[in-house]
Amino acid sequence: MREPTTGPTTGPGTAANPGSPSGAETPPHSVVVPHSVNMVALLGPGDEHLTLIENAFAADVHVRGNLVTLRGEPAEVALVERLLDELVTIIRTGQGVTPETVERAIGILRTETTERPAEVLSLNILSNRGRTIRPKTLNQKRYVESIDKHTITFGIGPAGTGKTYLAMAKAVQALQSKNVNRIILTRPAVEAGERLGFLPGTLSEKIDPYLRPLYDALHDMLDPESIPKLLAANTIEVAPLAYMRGRAQPLATPVATPAGFRPIGSLRVGDLVIGQSGVPTPVLGVYPQGRKQALRVTTQDGASTLCCAEHLWTVRTPEDKRDGTVRTLETRELVDGLRRGHIRGYEVPLVEPVEFVPQDVPMDPYALGLLLGHGRPTGTTTSTSATPDPGLVTTLGMLDGIEVTRESRFDHAPRLRDGHRGGVTLGNPVTAVLRELGLGGTRAATRFVPDVYKRNSARVRVALLQGLLDTDGGSLSQAARTPRVLYRTTSPRLRDDVVWLVRSLGGVAQARTRPGAGPRSALAHGRAVQPRHDVHVLDIRLPAGVNPFRRPRQRTAYDATGGDRPMRFVDSIEPAGEHEMVCIQVAAGDSLYVTEDFLVTHNTLNDAFVVLDEAQNTSPEQMKMFLTRLGFGSKMVVTGDVTQVDLPSGTRSGLRIVQDILTGIEDVSFNRLTAHDVVRHRLVGHIVAAYDEYDARTESEPGSDAHRRGPRSTRA
Repeated sequence: MREPTTGPTTGPGTAANPGSPSGAETPPHSVVVPHSVNMVALLGPGDEHLTLIENAFAADVHVRGNLVTLRGEPAEVALVERLLDELVTIIRTGQGVTPETVERAIGILRTETTERPAEVLSLNILSNRGRTIRPKTLNQKRYVESIDKHTITFGIGPAGTGKTYLAMAKAVQALQSKNVNRIILTRPAVEAGERLGFLPGTLSEKIDPYLRPLYDALHDMLDPESIPKLLAANTIEVAPLAYMRGRAQPLATPVATPAGFRPIGSLRVGDLVIGQSGVPTPVLGVYPQGRKQALRVTTQDGASTLCCAEHLWTVRTPEDKRDGTVRTLETRELVDGLRRGHIRGYEVPLVEPVEFVPQDVPMDPYALGLLLGHGRPTGTTTSTSATPDPGLVTTLGMLDGIEVTRESRFDHAPRLRDGHRGGVTLGNPVTAVLRELGLGGTRAATRFVPDVYKRNSARVRVALLQGLLDTDGGSLSQAARTPRVLYRTTSPRLRDDVVWLVRSLGGVAQARTRPGAGPRSALAHGRAVQPRHDVHVLDIRLPAGVNPFRRPRQRTAYDATGGDRPMRFVDSIEPAGEHEMVCIQVAAGDSLYVTEDFLVTHNTLNDAFVVLDEAQNTSPEQMKMFLTRLGFGSKMVVTGDVTQVDLPSGTRSGLRIVQDILTGIEDVSFNRLTAHDVVRHRLVGHIVAAYDEYDARTESEPGSDAHRRGPRSTRA
């Protein structure tokens, strides 16, 4: 105790405990309560707290004024003195002392721990509307501290021990302190077998009964008027585990890999896919999702892909552009915010130049681009290039063993040097390579980029694109508009290939078509010429560092105004039927991977606080699925009671199995609470303890039903 002072006195009703040892054998020990402490708060109304103390210790306690006299065994007297000191400390923190506080403090002292009850019972987690949430037992304090120290925390124990309630309080605390961007609260709805279709009512009406405890806890921790707003904005998501696992795409959806695109359904753990950085990242998990309703997400440049409503996207809103932040939202969350007047609501990230596996190519990529642009790869005679530009002619002449001869004002033919040896005509290697690539005999409207050039290193693709743009492209700069590149071709296939090249390099290309038929004509040498084919015009924007030209004049003009940041926005989201789906998890730090049309998408939960309640009712597969959805900057808390499993007979609890699998792994903590940690009505703790004692007794008795059954199957 602190220094002696004069304080309020209690009445004479402080008789000694009849069952305690006589004080005649042991000298009394006096404790002076500081005058600043209200003795009524310490001893309780009607000496209720004092009675609890006398019943809990083998010691007599006498109080007169602020002087407390103790008689009994020295060890017991010492514990009472420590208890009084802890209660005084708690009162000085400003919180009241209740009979429950006294019982909790006695329980902590009896554990012979070095931790002070005042430190345990005064640890504030969250305060709302005059109510403070704090741990009430030593195990609860250790559980709360474990959540702070570890990324994944398991809280295992009987009902009423505060496992979920404290986890949710820590989640709200993390959200309010901006350590996370969202809270996800989930629990398995096994009471309905996670097949809720047979229940009457809407989806919300079907699942709300299973989530009601989580909603009730939220109302204790947040202002009621703020909860609907947080739920509507998906800052707080409350959903059954079956609906959380969604984030999926149809099996046939192409995903970029170092060797090209593969269907997502063919990927396996350990396979490499392309991340947003353009380099490979391994697949950590593949999770079949069954048949789900699909949505087609389309961007303003025509790129699109299919996914489920829960699939995640990393986006930037107009507000985010000011501070450079991004957010992760589900597809269904994007539907209502696609437009804000004339402003698009969600910008998605672009991939950095993709590094496919390098391959040897039979011809210099830049030279091939020139031939695809101005060349005439007939395949039956020597190919020609229709260009008056001496620089481009010189480039063609740099091919090994090739010299360029002028055949007309525009046409130049790459021919083999010394093509006639000893009276034998040798084949033109350029023509042979074009035939090998499948380009022999193609015309302007049928040209394409061979796959070996598309699925190659960024260096090869840039060189090929430069050859194409040096011949049929040009830069365009307009006042108050982003500088861009225009490219024209009459080949629909070449149009699509150029779009593919631009997107693979982190750019954006939008196409429009000018019909060839009709009254419109073009001038060639002063004569009107009627186009025979549609002209496809590409509007191209490339990132800084990728110059689309080699010709000095064009390169200089582009360097002066080009290289701005291309942008891609979500333009529409439409229903697309039902598909068999799968979700993957990748190891990339931002959890992003590249799907069809080089769209960058997301598939885990970053910067989130995720709480899985009633985890004993998860299967091993569900538990693995849940844990592997962990994103960067996130925390997970898993709570459950392995003695209350409602899974079908023969199904093992994922919560029990995970203890054998993850125990000992760094940054994963298992915390076990017992009947002593029950914080509901004090009778609940006694009930839990009685059942545990009964189970232990009956299972060990030979001849009992429990003994013949062996280990519990549906409760373990």
